Amino acid sequence: MDFLLDGFIQAFALLLSGNAETYSAIWATVLVSSYSIGCSLIIGIPLGFCLGYFNFRGKKPVRTVVDTLMALPTVFIGLLVYALLTHRGPLGDFGLLFTLPGIAVGQTILALPIVIGLSATAVESMDKKLRLAIMSMGANRFQLFLTSLWEIRHGLLAGAIAAYGRVMTEVGISMMVGGNIKWHTRTITTAIALETNKGQFGMGVALGLVLLTIAFCVNASVSFLRRRY
Repeated sequence: MDFLLDGFIQAFALLLSGNAETYSAIWATVLVSSYSIGCSLIIGIPLGFCLGYFNFRGKKPVRTVVDTLMALPTVFIGLLVYALLTHRGPLGDFGLLFTLPGIAVGQTILALPIVIGLSATAVESMDKKLRLAIMSMGANRFQLFLTSLWEIRHGLLAGAIAAYGRVMTEVGISMMVGGNIKWHTRTITTAIALETNKGQFGMGVALGLVLLTIAFCVNASVSFLRRRY
């Protein structure tokens, strides 16, 4: 028990003292996860709407593929993105390997199926009579799209939270694509793994507490938005 207690005491000391190494990992995590979740929402919500709203040939196989990709291992995505971004890969000239934007590319791929799948589910659960009512009022396709998004906003928020949680807690992509470079690409999860293996339990606990705090703040914000809107 003394081991755990000392770890928590050291964790609070690191956070309150403004330890530069700790806050560097925190900033990198917040920055890269914000980029990736923003890109996945911009791309995924329209695709999810189309998947859930329209009936087309091959829809069921496409939906099965999307649902399968929601459980894609992060290590596999990290390996795939690494192969694409390495100097021998097709995107090697962009110099994204071992950078935060490179991590964001991998995390966007990770979050995209979640956003698409849960957005499609939210669209499918929308009352069909509402669709007919919107169209009967003379709404064009873009207005139908915007109105439908507002009606399923709670489902979209749930999808965004699920994707954000998956992105925030992944290790494989950040480790393989980012390289876990101190002061540069080291994120909270990779720092926790590294510091714990080094015996720096306090640092690991400190970063874990920050991760929990971020998750709590995000969920509290979503709960507020649901009550407000």
